[in-house]
Amino acid sequence: MKRLTVPLVVVGLYLAVALLAPLLAPHDPNAVSLAQRLLPPQAHHLMGTDALGRDVLSRTMYGTRVSLLVAAAAVVAAGVAGVALGMIAGWRGGWLGAVIMRVVDSVLSVPFFLLAILAVAVLGPSLVNVVLCLALVRWPRYARVAYSTTLQTRGRGFVRAATATGAPGRWIVVRHVLPEVLPVAIVVGTLEFGLMVVYEASLSFLGLGIQPPTASWGSILSDGQQYIATAWWLATFPGLALFVLVLAVNLLGDGARDRLDPAKRAAVTRRRRVRTVEVTA
Repeated sequence: MKRLTVPLVVVGLYLAVALLAPLLAPHDPNAVSLAQRLLPPQAHHLMGTDALGRDVLSRTMYGTRVSLLVAAAAVVAAGVAGVALGMIAGWRGGWLGAVIMRVVDSVLSVPFFLLAILAVAVLGPSLVNVVLCLALVRWPRYARVAYSTTLQTRGRGFVRAATATGAPGRWIVVRHVLPEVLPVAIVVGTLEFGLMVVYEASLSFLGLGIQPPTASWGSILSDGQQYIATAWWLATFPGLALFVLVLAVNLLGDGARDRLDPAKRAAVTRRRRVRTVEVTA
């Protein structure tokens, strides 16, 4: 748990900034002042200003809200849909399960950005459509792990016993199968959260995500790329914010996998038993 303290603190700080951005931001993120364009970091603008004179620190803070909101909503939407379909495929089996898993394989075989660009082109760029796009692209990850976990759980003794006693299938799925699937889905969701942040920034960088004047890390980086040689602060500070958040979330994901993944827990238990035997011997 100790090694998760720093990532938890970092993610907590990002969450606090996202929630309190209107109170913490020193300036209006959309306030244009051409007289103050491309100012370097200074006392009045700690991260400088962009080509329109907007405060980079304020825009980065508001961009944190967008990134966390989009990532959380996409993870929840993809997780709910993927887990539900994966459990249906694993429990029902037959032609329905085969169709669902073939759809999963088809979606996973197509590159992410191709699907994302097609989805955004059809739906149009907006915050809600970016969330839908990311959920449509990433739900197969959850479906695959839910499907395999459901298949494994179906063959376990307590599920067979419940089936033999005449318990309804829905009750068995909710009471016995879902508790086995949820820890694995949470691990996947934790690891996917960092990817959602990167994907949202990538789409906004390409102009397919959150649209101006709403502040987004991707759009800030896109605006700053042409000034990278003369105004380094435009891309540096939002890029660092993105890097630190994704690193912290990935570290949390690794910790969640160690604590929640049944295979990892079993391996840790075996190592502890071996150490105990060696000490007592």
